[in-house]
Order: sequence, then structure tokens, then C-alpha cells
Amino acid sequence: MKTREDLNPLLLLLFQVAVWLYSILAFLPSHFFGTVSQSEGGLGSEQERARRLKAQSVTGNPEGPYRAMGATKRLVSSLHPGVDTLDKVFEYASRRFPDRDCLGTREVIKEEDERQDNGKVFKKVILGQYRWWSYAETHRAAARFGNGLAALGQKAHNNIAIFCETRAEWVIGAQACFMQNFPLVTLYSTLGGPAITHALNETEVTKIITSRELLETRLKFILLEVPRLQHIIVVDDVPTTWPGYPRGISVHNMAAVQELGTKPENVSSDGKRPAPSDIAVIMYTSGSTGIPKGVMISHSNIIAGITGMAERIPNLGENDTYIGYLPLAHVLELSAELVCVAHGCRIGYSSPQTLADQSTKIKRGSKGDTSVLQPTLMAAVPVRSLLGGKIRVLLSGGAPLSATTQRFMNVCFCCPVGQGYGLTETCGAGTISEMWDYSTGRVGGPLVCSEIKLKDWVEGGYSSTDMPNPRGEILIGGPNVTMGYYKNESKNQDFFVDDNGQRWFCTGDIGEMHPDGCLKIIDRKKDLVKLQAGEYVSLGKVESMLKNCPLIDNICAYANSDETYVIGFVVPNQKNLLLLAEQYCIRGSLEELCNNSAMEEVVLQVITEAALSAQLERFEIPRKIRLSPDPWTPETGLVTDAFKLKRQQLKSKYQDDIERMYGGK
Repeated sequence: MKTREDLNPLLLLLFQVAVWLYSILAFLPSHFFGTVSQSEGGLGSEQERARRLKAQSVTGNPEGPYRAMGATKRLVSSLHPGVDTLDKVFEYASRRFPDRDCLGTREVIKEEDERQDNGKVFKKVILGQYRWWSYAETHRAAARFGNGLAALGQKAHNNIAIFCETRAEWVIGAQACFMQNFPLVTLYSTLGGPAITHALNETEVTKIITSRELLETRLKFILLEVPRLQHIIVVDDVPTTWPGYPRGISVHNMAAVQELGTKPENVSSDGKRPAPSDIAVIMYTSGSTGIPKGVMISHSNIIAGITGMAERIPNLGENDTYIGYLPLAHVLELSAELVCVAHGCRIGYSSPQTLADQSTKIKRGSKGDTSVLQPTLMAAVPVRSLLGGKIRVLLSGGAPLSATTQRFMNVCFCCPVGQGYGLTETCGAGTISEMWDYSTGRVGGPLVCSEIKLKDWVEGGYSSTDMPNPRGEILIGGPNVTMGYYKNESKNQDFFVDDNGQRWFCTGDIGEMHPDGCLKIIDRKKDLVKLQAGEYVSLGKVESMLKNCPLIDNICAYANSDETYVIGFVVPNQKNLLLLAEQYCIRGSLEELCNNSAMEEVVLQVITEAALSAQLERFEIPRKIRLSPDPWTPETGLVTDAFKLKRQQLKSKYQDDIERMYGGK
């Protein structure tokens, strides 16, 4: 294996220059604007605010618990007095902002086929302006829909499912369920048939809200495997008749159910309203391993979570526009939209296929959603957005951004990219970096609704007494910590209640608390592998370090306990890979380069250099790699909707390569 001294000097120089340029580009804007802000006086420069203490240990002990400086005495659990359930959040907003735009959808003017230069034909759309429902109109639509569901026999405390793309009707359906105290079972639209069947049967639903496309392409093929299902409500207006479905299953349009809810005999009173402790959502995670688990989330859990998130977004209010395109079945998107509703923002809907002018479904020469909507707020997960316009705050969640990616996004978007850390089990709430904190590689300090402890992990070598900073497994406590897993007691050992009655969740992630109270994710307990010679390798740590390499878009480290070294599957950055191939006079398409052994060796040299620079141990550095020309997306089944690696699926996909890299075939 080649060492640092064996690498091409020109290659090393190019990458060192690239890193230098990134650092300069990241430093100059923050330095310049910080200086300007300081000269203008006011509440202090952004540099001063970025340096201030974000959180501290309330006990003085290095293991914590750490709380935000604004919540050292008491954690915050509500946005507005008396607004303690989700139906009350929307009721509050509809009273305060009745005539303001609430939910917006672009009208489809035309659909047509577009032939590409390679002969392939793609569906393209021409979209009009956004059409808006006001807050009052949205509230009325949700109330009618809820009454209509009750007229179909849906009872309070009985589960109802939603399996639908992110759109205005999703939110209307959810609000209807919150008003009627129907626990809402949320399913990712990318889940496979077995996972959908499992969730619907486990929750014993008799009704499901879905779209025409998902009904016809996914749901109808598993109906016979869900014997309790009686009613399917389709959010689309057409068609209005649905022949050919199994006996005992009725299909309704959303508009028809809303019409049913307007009849005097079906208009309900306030008697069915939920209590704060009632289940609002059973959220099925896509899961990085095994079958999906349903996380039980109460009204008070979500209220606490969005309270903490809202505190980190400065000047949030009626003048803000949020663009919604992530799955609403993802806790980050649902929470972000509820934050916006609580503050009178308007929400315009989009999709990854129509987001930008260059998106795959946008006809050449027409405008993507961001150009028309001009949002000021957005939530995203890594590898999912490259946007400009009027964005003033972009919140990234799902998986930590590499320092390089975060610097790049800060500069390109001319707006702060706030990193957040949370899990479905904590309502997505844990930490969020402050908007004026341009430091990279960290996820901010605890939110005002939660606190963080670091628990020693002896096997991994992490302790709260480590120097220079305390390290350990991240434990999140607070009113945002959820009620546990639905019908899955064996998995609930990750939750516990302390002597003060506060719930905690053991995340399995390893963190390091910096002196200013900001958290850095450095490892993952479940990713620890013991090599044949006895060394412990944290696969998550290896991946986290190597993602900073400009040549890597994604990487999965793999190790077999019967072997002596680590291997890796790598999705290379296409642009940088082509440049590297040109330097070494290696010809071919992206796919040909990824299957070229000489190219593999060159990339391995670069990765080795990056690993040495990151101070990885020799036994942690991948000794062999497999390049993948195809990105890992939720649609491939290789990552979750939050873009976390599905290790078992990746292992299955690359099984032949694993045998080759370990067997020398």
C-alpha cells in the first residue's frame, strides 16, 4: 500500500490548493460582514455573538446535563400560553392570521413529452403561479374533512394512516386528524410493499389517506394483505369513481368526504378534542436496519419540539415564505411546517423534480418552484439542495454536513446554513446551530426544550473526562422525548425516565461537547467493528472523516471481524473524478472510470492522504475500495429518507465486491 511519500506531488498540490481556496472563501465573507456589523454597533457583532457561550453544564460536571443559556433554570415546552395541542396551534393561527396565505400549490398548465439528445423521452411540466388557501380557508377545509372521516366511522383514539406525497392536502388531512383526536400513522411514500403492509397491520387501521398515483402504483398491490382496511380516501379530485377494487373496500375522493362533513348531522362539537398527552402521530421511520418502527409522538412532544426549533430562527414571522418539499412523513419537515404555521408564515409546496429551473420535470425555459415562490426559509438534508434566491435561513438535518460542504453552501447561498441534530424519537429536536455561527463540523447547542448528557462508552474509548473536551454517548432529555415505539417493548430500552420524572433517549451517537456549549457528532456506537487482530474500528468515524475529501460524495466503510483491514464503497464526486482521471490520462465515461482498476488505485491514494491528514489510525484507513457511478438515494433503497446509510442493503449490493476485496479475486 502506498504511503504519503509515494503520492504524486502534483496531485497533492492540487488538493492542498483546493482546501486552501475553500478556507479563504469561507473566511472572507464572515470576516468582512462581521467587521461591518461591529462598526455599526447595535447588539454586538456577529463575531461576538458567535463566540458567546451557547450552553453549559447545569451541574458543573463534564458529563452534563448541558442546557441552553436561556433555559438553565427550566426547559421550555410551549410557544403560546394555553396552546398545548396541535389542533389549538392551527386554531390560534387561523384566528390571528385569518386572511393571510397559508398553503400554496402551483397549477399545472401543461404536461408534455420531451425527447433528449440520447433519444430518451421525459415527462415535462409547465407550471403556473401559486394558488393559495388562506389560514381561515385551510382551517375550514380541515374541520370539514375531520367531520367527514368521523361520519365514515372513524373514532377518537383509533389510528388512521396517511401515505401521500408532500402537498397541501397532507397538512389538511393531518390537521383534520389532530382536531378529531385520530392518531395519525405516517408512512414515507418511498417505503416498499412489505414495510407498508407491516405498518398498516401493526396499527390496525381501517382508513388510509393517499394520492391517486400512490394508490395505483403502490397501495393497490397490497390491499389483500391488509384485511382490516375498509376506506381509502384519495386527495386528488379526479377520477370520482374507482371500480375494480376488492370487495369490502370503498374508495372516496377527499372532496366528497369534506362534503359529507358539511352536513348538519355530521358537524361535531369540541367533545373529542385531544389532551396534550394523547398520541398525535405514530411516525414510521424508514429505518437503517430491519423493518420500520413506529414512534409514538404525543401532542405535547411536538409542541415542545417546535418551540425549541422556533427559538433558533431569528425574526420568524408573517413575512416569511417556506418551501416544503421534503417528505412530511419525516419529522424534520413536519416540525418545520408546524413552526411556520404557528408564526403565520406561508408554505408553498414543491418536489425534488420541480424545485429549481434545472429540475428534471421542469420544461426547458420555464421556471422552477423556487424562482416563482422566492422562499425565505427552507429545510434540507445533505446531498439534496443547491438553491439561491431569497433564502435567508437554510436548516440542514438528517445527517451531519461535512465541513467542506457546509463552507461551500455558506458561501454559495450567501445565507447561514444551520445544522441541526435530532431524531424521530426526540421530535427532531436536540440541537441547532445559531444562525450567526459560521463554524463548521458542529451541530450547535441544545435547544431550549431539551438537555444533553454524555454517557461514558468504555468499549469505544470515550469518556466525559477526556481531554481537551468531554466525549460520550449522547443522551437527550426533555418534554420533546417521545413515548416510545408502538407495540415494540423490546426496543424501548433506549428510553428511560429519571428521578425527576423526565424522559430521556439514548441516541447511540457519540458526541463531543466544545467549551462554548456546541456539540460535535464524532462516532456511532452501532458502527463499531472488532478486527481480527483486536483493533476496534468505528465505521461512522471513518466515514465522517473521509466525507471531507472533495473527491467523495458518499462513502460506506465496511469491516469483517474475520479480516484484518477495512474496505469501502465510494460514490465519487463526478466533476473531481473526471479531473483526476484527466491528470492521469485515464479515459472513459463515469461508469467506465468507476470500473477501472487503475482509477480505483488513484482514488485510493487520494483517500489515504485524506485519512492521514484527518489523523486516522493505519488500521482505520480503507485498504481497498469499490467506486460506484450511481448516487445512493432513498429510491435505490441504499439510504433512508434522511440519507443515513442502510448498511445491510449496501452489503447485499456490494457482496461480490466484498468477496473480491477480501478474497483477492
